[in-house]
Amino acid sequence: MAKHGKKYMDAVKGLDKSKTYSAEEAAELLKKIDYAKFDSTIEVAINLDVDPKQADQQIRGAIVLPNGTGKTSKVIVFAEGDQAKAAEAAGADVVGSDDLVEKIQDGWLDFDVAVATPPMMAKVGRLGRVLGPKGLMPNPKTGTVTMDVEKAVNDIKAGQVAYRVDPNGLIHAPIGKASFDAAKIAENFDALYDAILKARPASLKGAYVTSVNMTSTFGPGLKINA
Repeated sequence: MAKHGKKYMDAVKGLDKSKTYSAEEAAELLKKIDYAKFDSTIEVAINLDVDPKQADQQIRGAIVLPNGTGKTSKVIVFAEGDQAKAAEAAGADVVGSDDLVEKIQDGWLDFDVAVATPPMMAKVGRLGRVLGPKGLMPNPKTGTVTMDVEKAVNDIKAGQVAYRVDPNGLIHAPIGKASFDAAKIAENFDALYDAILKARPASLKGAYVTSVNMTSTFGPGLKINA
């Protein structure tokens, strides 16, 4: 069992962990008890009763949060010609082709999101063993394999969040910072939660969402009555 420090114990003193909260109430409480010396990230963990081994139950997608994430992502784009120029104009941090593939093969991974045009995927595919395990491989389902690289870069810079169910049926995603107003965190939560609800597999019977929790970087997990 994990041991918590004095600051954590002081922060959660008197907290009823069995209680459920609205998204805004949870955000307000997490902001109140946050003791980090930096701007903590507020995250949600959504437990789904799905089997990720089934192709139609691999819940995955991306959404631009209405209030952003509080973080500006570093975006690289695999593109050539006009698409490369469009990516640069949109503010991509690094744009390249074979040179970028080689740079990553040599160990460079200083970026948050990778975007690629469809013609580039034959080359990017060689990076599967490097990017795949880190969740950095471009994918059409998250809008990161596209000819419209300008929109992709703009969306990511504006606060797009990619979500993906893990082997245990959990989706973890950031929805803001402790410095955000609680109402804005709740609005971001609602947008993400609605997107996940709409991704429910048609073949799934019974419950889909089994639990929802919200937490901050050092804070406790609070149950959400979504």
